[in-house]
Amino acid sequence: MRVAIFDFDGTLYSSETFQLLMNHLKHHPIHKSRYKSFFRSILPPYIGYKMKLVPESKMRERSMQIYLDSLKALSKQELEDYFAELTDSVKRGFNKEITQRLQQHIQDNVQVMLVSGAYTPLLQAVTRDLHFDEIIGTDIEFTKDEHIDFSTPLFHVQGPRKTEKIKAALHGKPIDWENSFAYGDSLSDLPVLDLVGNPVAVNPESRLKTIAEQRNWEII
Repeated sequence: MRVAIFDFDGTLYSSETFQLLMNHLKHHPIHKSRYKSFFRSILPPYIGYKMKLVPESKMRERSMQIYLDSLKALSKQELEDYFAELTDSVKRGFNKEITQRLQQHIQDNVQVMLVSGAYTPLLQAVTRDLHFDEIIGTDIEFTKDEHIDFSTPLFHVQGPRKTEKIKAALHGKPIDWENSFAYGDSLSDLPVLDLVGNPVAVNPESRLKTIAEQRNWEII
């Protein structure tokens, strides 16, 4: 069994979902009043990161939690609807060459997986027409009355956590890793790219580009 693993931000989607989410909140006709409080809360971890006092991974995880905090009054359905409002904007930002690769893998009976640090309900909403076999993202836990469960800390899927989630999802399946594929754009995708025999660097940042060139990987 072969797999093709796709990153989202900067790979399948050409931009960054968190910036998109910030703009969505800032200009939302109903929820824009929440933006100022969100922005004030996000500044300390961001400044700490810029001053090299806070690791990037911690900054990103904290930012994801703060964003979710700003939507705490929403029910599960309302939150899913909120994310679904971004579908058209995200589709316009899809990398056409990567979506073509995705469709080719599906035709070739390769199991296709989307693995990203973005919120899972967001990924599910905006990629509904792409027919991924598996979507792994940052899960949002809900209470029995279907509101966000803030008693459970957010587990942001990034770096080595991606490979942990991938291996857990594929546990017990006979994977032909040497003939499998992975697509990513940043150094944080390296653990996933290293899993397969056909890694592809997509518009790679400079650090990943250097590694891809040294290892003679395909670069899109």
